Amino acid sequence: MTTGEIVEVAEDFAQDAHLFAEMLRGGGPVRRVRLPPRGLPAYVVTGFAEARALLSDPRLRKNSQGIREVFEAKLPPEALQNGLGQDLSWHMLNSDPPDHTRLRKLVNKAFTARTVARLRPRVEEITAELLDALAGQERTDLVASFAAPLPITVICELLGVREEDRAEFSGWSKTLLSAAVQPEQIQAAAASMFAYLTGLIAQKRAEPAEDLLSDLVHASDDGDSLSEPELVSMAFLLLVAGHETTVNLIANGVLALLREPEQLARLRAEPELLPGAVEEFLRFDGPIHLATLRFTAEPVEVAGVTIPAGEFVLVSLLGANRDAERYPEPDKLDITRAAGGHLAFGHGIHYCVGAPLARLEAEIAIGGLLERFPDLALDAKPDELVYRTSSLVHGLEVLPVRL
Repeated sequence: MTTGEIVEVAEDFAQDAHLFAEMLRGGGPVRRVRLPPRGLPAYVVTGFAEARALLSDPRLRKNSQGIREVFEAKLPPEALQNGLGQDLSWHMLNSDPPDHTRLRKLVNKAFTARTVARLRPRVEEITAELLDALAGQERTDLVASFAAPLPITVICELLGVREEDRAEFSGWSKTLLSAAVQPEQIQAAAASMFAYLTGLIAQKRAEPAEDLLSDLVHASDDGDSLSEPELVSMAFLLLVAGHETTVNLIANGVLALLREPEQLARLRAEPELLPGAVEEFLRFDGPIHLATLRFTAEPVEVAGVTIPAGEFVLVSLLGANRDAERYPEPDKLDITRAAGGHLAFGHGIHYCVGAPLARLEAEIAIGGLLERFPDLALDAKPDELVYRTSSLVHGLEVLPVRL
């Protein structure tokens, strides 16, 4: 069957993303919606089984040209002016096989498990430096002082971004992922990011260093390599995704613990539970809300609903991870839960390439924070916390804590 009812989504739906997902799921695991701020029509999937299947369904495509065509068919021209354009879109997250296969293979040559494992001492060192800087303070915004600078420092060092450029880069990233800024601000940030990355790639080509971006510039596979647009877009993807996800993972995980004193006390008493706890943080309050856009290349039937060809499909990773049919008592934080198999990093060919790094950073960061500050407490009422205005990232603007 098809469904004619369209749910008009409120402007502030990101402020309680879990309530939004629960509301949609009450009418079934697949719902038609119209999303702010442009009134984009789409199908949102909140059921775990349906989400997992669609994330690996080849009938759902992600190539940037196809997405642009669906946008043009769904929205008036004036609503299309706040996209990134093609300059930053030629990366593997916006591609389908065989292009995706080629791009991912080249990236994997420079982004290996061994590379991530070698980063542990440096992540521990950066964490210790940030915690040292907090020592003696009574209060802090944990996002600005800890959750954000750690992954930004790590990914920028990994890719070879100069320290003096990181604050500006972080500002561009936040603008590009926000739904609360004007189109001209997004276009200006995209242009600045493109110009900066183009120059950085030229530098790495002329003077290669021991960093991931130099490896990508010089990567080859059977004579293949990344084109200039692909290099710029891939650097953009790795830099933005390489820190945005982890910022939110750390902050959301700490908030979850501070709101559940019994779970916090148990983790302090049994720090060996930390790797499993990170998986539960990812399931319980993950860093991504609605996965990046997919569109149907042909009609797709999901849970009795036929989604026609040429429609956008958005998978609610937060909603799927709190589906009671997959996880009993899904709204309860349980650091001993077998949370493996969650969808916080996606599923299928687009599974997050940086997932091992995000896990490593979160484990070291949260473990170090809890060890250093035994009296850590939330310094705001839960209903005072503000989430970023975004359908993609699920993260706090600030996290006020008492140290």
